[in-house]
Amino acid sequence: MNLTKEIKAAIDKSVLCWLATVSKDNIPNVSPKEIFNHYGKDKIIVANIASPQTVKNIKQNANVCISFIDILLQKGFQIKGEAEIIDKTHLEFLEMEKILTKMTNGKFPFATITKIKVLQVKKIIAPKYILYPETTEEEQIKSAKKLYGI
Repeated sequence: MNLTKEIKAAIDKSVLCWLATVSKDNIPNVSPKEIFNHYGKDKIIVANIASPQTVKNIKQNANVCISFIDILLQKGFQIKGEAEIIDKTHLEFLEMEKILTKMTNGKFPFATITKIKVLQVKKIIAPKYILYPETTEEEQIKSAKKLYGI
């Protein structure tokens, strides 16, 4: 499944995502990730920075879910897919590393990258938009800024 312009724009605006994995014993793990980006037509890449459980789980079970939202707009996406751990010997590593290192300014070293092939996409939307359909995005942003003291 290809990433749309809307999804790519949402990734570009998001400062944090949550990557959910499952161990071989079916124990879930959700880990915040700061360095991630879209890659190609149908993939998301994530720098594995202090992520030993995530890496271990993906090596045992490739099924993952990654979610990200615009915290002010309170809209985003949940993406399910198959993950692969990419190390320095992989042909695509240097290309992916260049994208992610640019985001970190070289301040966060990482030896592996999680590459996620997108299989399913679902929009995330704050309940306020559903319960109060007259809510505009501008009103939601203003309300969130007030709530967060911005």
